Amino acid sequence: MRRYAPPAFSLRFVPVYRRNLLVWRKLALASVVGNVADPLITLVAFGYGLGRLLEVVEGVPYIVFLAAGSMCMSTTMSASFEALYSAFSRMHVQRTWDSLLNAPLELDDVVIAEWLWAATKAAFSGVAIIAVVWALGISREATLLLALPVVALTGLCFGAIGLCVTAVARGYDFFTFYFTLVVTPMIFLSGVYYPMSALPDWLAAVAGVLPLAAAVELARPLVLGRLPDPLLAPLLTLLAYTGGALYLAMVLTRRRFVA
Repeated sequence: MRRYAPPAFSLRFVPVYRRNLLVWRKLALASVVGNVADPLITLVAFGYGLGRLLEVVEGVPYIVFLAAGSMCMSTTMSASFEALYSAFSRMHVQRTWDSLLNAPLELDDVVIAEWLWAATKAAFSGVAIIAVVWALGISREATLLLALPVVALTGLCFGAIGLCVTAVARGYDFFTFYFTLVVTPMIFLSGVYYPMSALPDWLAAVAGVLPLAAAVELARPLVLGRLPDPLLAPLLTLLAYTGGALYLAMVLTRRRFVA
């Protein structure tokens, strides 16, 4: 059935993506500040505040340890908000998707545009945190530039996951369950604030297969000036979540619009 076919990629998504970009430009400053402020406050408050008490974690200053987690957390939150609240507004409240589908576009084009736009906005947030980390002298390692692809992939991953939730949501209140029951526990389990080795063995095993944990595992060595080791396992974890979530989001969205 067409409903279960893989996503159909075509360049028709470009005008939809550009439309989202043009709308965002009107409120770009407020949007960027809103997405960056929370992880930035966390980085500074926890890094310099709690860092006075926990000066060294895993052999590095706590604020350096926290930097990679803040970078990935900022990307995760930004992608999630865009793929949930903003995409849902365009899909269900404003009926923008209905209008777009009157043009020579397929539903797949609209979903792919939303996915890539959520990843783009998430990348803005992640790059902003990287810039702050560099500006404050927390890390100025050359490998910090390699964190940019990690940020991009993290945005793609959580943008796709967010669209799965959007496809089944009936109202904004539904997103509270996702943030409370999925995103928040994931942040605390994925090594953002403390090493996963501090968790009980069974919980560390669960945390080890989470996408945010994979992103942090890739990003933290880069902040410290070395390449990730292992590299393949967390990279494949992020790619698997991204591909699987995008396919599921497409199936669920097709079912919603066909129904």
